Amino acid sequence: MRYGSRGRGRDRAFHSRWSRPAREALYRARDGVFLGVCKGVARHFDVPVNMLRAVVLILFFVTGVWPVGLLYLIAAMIMRVEPAVPFANEDERTFYDAYANSRAGVLQRMKRSFDNLDRRLRRMEAVVTSRDFDWERRMRDS
Repeated sequence: MRYGSRGRGRDRAFHSRWSRPAREALYRARDGVFLGVCKGVARHFDVPVNMLRAVVLILFFVTGVWPVGLLYLIAAMIMRVEPAVPFANEDERTFYDAYANSRAGVLQRMKRSFDNLDRRLRRMEAVVTSRDFDWERRMRDS
């Protein structure tokens, strides 16, 4: 059995004793001061946000503004924004992560929905522009 696998006996006891609880995913906070990077990282690692902001500001000035500023902006572009509604269970988190991570999947879903709307619109136009529709409308109005 390999290291850290969930097996029977001694390996399972070893794994459960040394494993850490699962952390929340790393998201940018919506209510952060500037782009929400520090608050999101502080929530992820469970540290006080003001302490992390102070460390970032000190590093910002000590390193000469550009390195930390550039890393901060890159982190803001890479990190996803936290969901507006908290997750009720792990299935919702999995769905959100799959939906948010796959840009190609999102584009395919949008294309399918627009194709479906286009198909419905064409059917409506065919019904409205047909002779039967005009004839039924005249019979109903008289």
